[in-house]
Order: sequence, then C-alpha cells, then structure tokens
Amino acid sequence: MKFKELQIHEKVFEGIRAAGFTKCTPVQAQTLPVALQGRDIAAQAQTGTGKTAAFLIAIFSRMLEVRAPRRGPSPRALIIAPTRELAIQIENEAKLLGGSTGFSIVSVYGGIDYIKQRDAIAKGVDILIGTPGRLIDYLKQKVYSLKKTQFLVIDEADRLFNMGFIADLRFLLRRMAPYDKRQSMLFSATLSHRVLELCYEHMNMPERFSITPETITVDRIDQEIYHVGKSEKLGLLLGLLRHEPEGRYLIFCNTKAWAERLEALLNANNLTTAAITGDLHQNKRMKVLARFKEGKLPILVATDVASRGLHIDGVTHVINYDLPQDPEDYVHRIGRTARAGAEGKAICLACEDYVHSLSDVEEYIKKKIPVVSITEDMIVTDYRRRVRPAKKQSAGPQRKKSPTKGTSSRSQERSGQSRTGKKKAFKKPARRTAPKR
Repeated sequence: MKFKELQIHEKVFEGIRAAGFTKCTPVQAQTLPVALQGRDIAAQAQTGTGKTAAFLIAIFSRMLEVRAPRRGPSPRALIIAPTRELAIQIENEAKLLGGSTGFSIVSVYGGIDYIKQRDAIAKGVDILIGTPGRLIDYLKQKVYSLKKTQFLVIDEADRLFNMGFIADLRFLLRRMAPYDKRQSMLFSATLSHRVLELCYEHMNMPERFSITPETITVDRIDQEIYHVGKSEKLGLLLGLLRHEPEGRYLIFCNTKAWAERLEALLNANNLTTAAITGDLHQNKRMKVLARFKEGKLPILVATDVASRGLHIDGVTHVINYDLPQDPEDYVHRIGRTARAGAEGKAICLACEDYVHSLSDVEEYIKKKIPVVSITEDMIVTDYRRRVRPAKKQSAGPQRKKSPTKGTSSRSQERSGQSRTGKKKAFKKPARRTAPKR
C-alpha cells in the first residue's frame, strides 16, 4: 500500500515526502486506515517496523481535521514513552513529519532542562511527549492538564510494565478525559494479559492488530556466536575489533560495572570508546550518542538502555559481550544494525556466566545461531590488562591528622603526650591530709 491511497491530510503528505517515505510498512498499512477514522487501536509490533510514523501520521491528520478545544493548559495529544532515548526519537520524527502542520511539539524527560521544559509546557503545547516520571511531576505542579487532551499514544507498553511504570501510567490515564472522549492508540512488542487488561480498562473497544514477521530477527543480519571462556573473552573481543577496524561497533553488556570497565580497557588499548549507562547524565549521554551517530566515535559500549528507541544508521556490528538473559532483549539489541535496508552483523560471546540463556534466545527467534570456531590467532594476548584508577577528588577540607600515627588524642593524653607531640610534665598529685579537729 502507498501513502497516497490513504486519506491523509496534504500538510502531512509534505512531511512524508520530506522523510522520503513512499510505501507503507506492514504495521502502517494495517493500522493507518483504522486510526485515520478516529478509532482506537492496540497493535503488536516490534521496534524498527515503522510504528512511530504510523501513530504520528494518524495524529497529525486527525488534529488537522478535528476541531481543537478552547486554548488552555491541556495538550491536544499526549505520547507516553518508557525511556528518554525513545522520547527524543519520537520528538525528532514528529518534527520531521509534522514540519508543515504548525503544531508545537515538546518532549520532557528526566536528567536535563527541568525549568526549560516546564516553561515550554506552560507556554502552551499541541503535542506533549514524555516519560511517566517527568509527566507526572509537571502534572502535579498543575503546569498542564489532561482534561481536554484529544489523542493518547502509549508506545512500547510492555517495556513500561517491565520497568515498573504501570502505577504511573494508570495515574496519568485516570486524569484524562473519558475513554470515549478521546482517541487512544497503544503499541507493544507483546500484547500480554496485563497489556490487554490496560486496553480494556482505559480504551474504547480498541481494534487489535498483530504484525509479527515470519522471522523475528532481520534477515539481513548475519548472526554468529563464539563459545569462549571468561578468561579469553576480552582477548577475543580485541581480536574481532582489530580484524575489521573500519567498522562501527555497538557492544552490549549486562551490567553497568562491566560497561564502564570495558570502556576503560578498550581506551587503554588505543581503541576510542565511550559508554552509556543508566547513571550517565543526560547531557553527557546525548553528546556521546551524537558523536556515535556522526561517525566520530567508532565504538559505543552500552547496557540495555540503548537496546530500544535508538535509530542509528551505519552500525555495522552489534556485539553481545554478555549474552542477554531476556530473549526479547537479544532481538532489540541486534536490531540496532541492518537498518534502512543496510546489512549488518550480530556477534555473541557466550561465556560460562551467560551461556544458559542461549537456548531461550534460539527458541524465541526460532532458529539456531551459527557457531564459529575460535583459532589461536583470533585471541589477542598482548593487551593492556590493567587500567589506572581515576584520581578521587576530595569531597571537602581534610581534617588534620595527629603527628603521632595510629594514636587518638584521648590515648595520647592518657600516655602523657600532648597533641603537639611534646611530652607533658608529670605533676605529682597533692597529698591529702586529714582535717584538724
């Protein structure tokens, strides 16, 4: 199906042409005809299938056709996303597709520009995109209201559940207009019982769609796995990186500690690397991602904060330094490569700590990952194994230590030594005499 076959507003068509879209993806072809009629939808679709463009095209077209409520503190459309990265991604795509509509678009998320984001909402916004925590924060401060919001999108609902946002999500939904007074759209990688329960409770008889490709993983991704011992894991990684130095690598670790350690080790071995984890400040995270997207940073190490919501063209290799424990995370991780019709490679290093997850991953993707044998020349042994720890900055003025080490001032006084280190003169106590009668 082509976009011109659908009842899309001409101003939205300008954004579609600017984005270079001509044909609908399966999720767009199935959901757009229903969404453009103003009906609620609940769609099961994987990341990278074009679902963001699907709900944005529907929202922009409907907002241009439906009469807006009186100007007030309520945004006309609310889009809820589980992560900051996904909220930023949606905002960027919305500004591209809706560039000719004239609608104001604001995204809010934690870790950056608290006052700036609040002021932007207070001025009035048509489309508000955000993560649950920051949205609730401003709502409680009465910076905006949801009573007259006409359109709602819940993106990656399963992820919101897994991250513990269900209570926050229900808090927002209960403060919106009734379900029959707004149009609601929900997208999720899986329509589990919990997700469907949310649909039936807060949506108006949504029409269900299940867009599941025949192969869960992208066909263009060349997948392979190496069975390697934990002691040789880093050496094999260095060998793979040195074998194809021109590649752009996204390396996933299961823990924040290992992501930071791997960043330090790779940099110590003359491989320019940066890491992003959940604790990294948002400003720094955005700068690192910008460098990686622009091709200035060849290697990016990350935890699963980067497995969803990031659209980065040109990633040639995804390496699972740690095999993920959740099969869905494997699909999302390797989906960062082979985007926009390009080819890519996904490599797994299965050590004794995480190899038990392999059977679950292969069962989920419905295929065996080809095993590649390891030769001695593939493992680098002459690498720098230790990294100098960073110098710790003093938290405040240091307390002066006593000249006598290991002895407290009280014990010094007991031994007859003063704090200045000089021996105190011993005074003989006065002799007590009986009182005269």
